[in-house]
Amino acid sequence: MFGWMLDSEQAFDRVINMSRTRVRRRRLAIVATVSVVGGLWAGPVAHALDGSAEPVPVASRSYVVRSGDTLWAIADRLAPGRDPRPVVDAIAAANGVTAGDLVPGQTLIVPLAG
Repeated sequence: MFGWMLDSEQAFDRVINMSRTRVRRRRLAIVATVSVVGGLWAGPVAHALDGSAEPVPVASRSYVVRSGDTLWAIADRLAPGRDPRPVVDAIAAANGVTAGDLVPGQTLIVPLAG
């Protein structure tokens, strides 16, 4: 107004309006960036989860079931000091048996994990 004082009306005189086109372009750029980053991230994950990789040979041994043996007891005997649950699951999966299916004299394949 007088040139040397700050006029409150002039402080808000310059309001920059953002056009709809500019907002849409920003949104489009963000969506494109997220899509590209997501695609780059999903590629290795999908490859890692793909089941077409060649199976890795696993060392195994055989075990003859004794009277009174359970999968848990066999796993505890073959892997002392370790958690027997993964060993029980591996024995059951390798032989297609459950705890009630064991018969004395039956030969089980026991996969050896490193």
